[in-house]
Amino acid sequence: MIVCQDIRKSYRAGHGRREVLKGISFTVAKGERIALLGRNGAGKSTLIKQIGGVELPDSGRIIRGMSTSWPIGFNGGFQGSLTGYDNARFIARIYGRSYAEMREFVEDFTELGGSLKMPVKTYSSGMRARLAFALSLAIEFDCYLIDEVILVGDQNFQRKCHAELFERRADRAMIIASHDMHTVSQLCDHGLVLHDGKASLYDDIAEAVAVYSEL
Repeated sequence: MIVCQDIRKSYRAGHGRREVLKGISFTVAKGERIALLGRNGAGKSTLIKQIGGVELPDSGRIIRGMSTSWPIGFNGGFQGSLTGYDNARFIARIYGRSYAEMREFVEDFTELGGSLKMPVKTYSSGMRARLAFALSLAIEFDCYLIDEVILVGDQNFQRKCHAELFERRADRAMIIASHDMHTVSQLCDHGLVLHDGKASLYDDIAEAVAVYSEL
């Protein structure tokens, strides 16, 4: 289980600070899928980064009782001067995985070919997203953090992403930030609506979508 207790996060804005998250509390159980809903700037990506450990909250606690992915699609963890292969080797070493197996998966999944031998800083945003997605799925996690940024590439690649994540890992917990109400209605059990820094959790995803649509 993942437990978020009174999470607060602010950023410098001009001469003051803007509080994005104002005391967010909720839990995610094993196998549970929660949609994060909110308008642009509501704090969806910020909350995902807190849960994934990319950023630290100003106050509050996040208790991780199960392994959690970094935010899928987040490129901040890449070393730009290293090649795609080198980044895969680095991730394999951190998580104690076979580099040979990870390399094979990344080659097959990304379809980047010889570009994997090039420094990541030379990649387009779409190429970086493909690599980030592949590295995220090369490691097995109990909970996947998903931002709408993963919906990149052509339709074939999007279908591959959907099958690998939502079908082959149907038993995993997921926190999904999205503006696509059709997608979250199909994939999620519950909805967390973010508005003005606060969060309201709805057990019925249809009710969460209705509330979000009225914002």
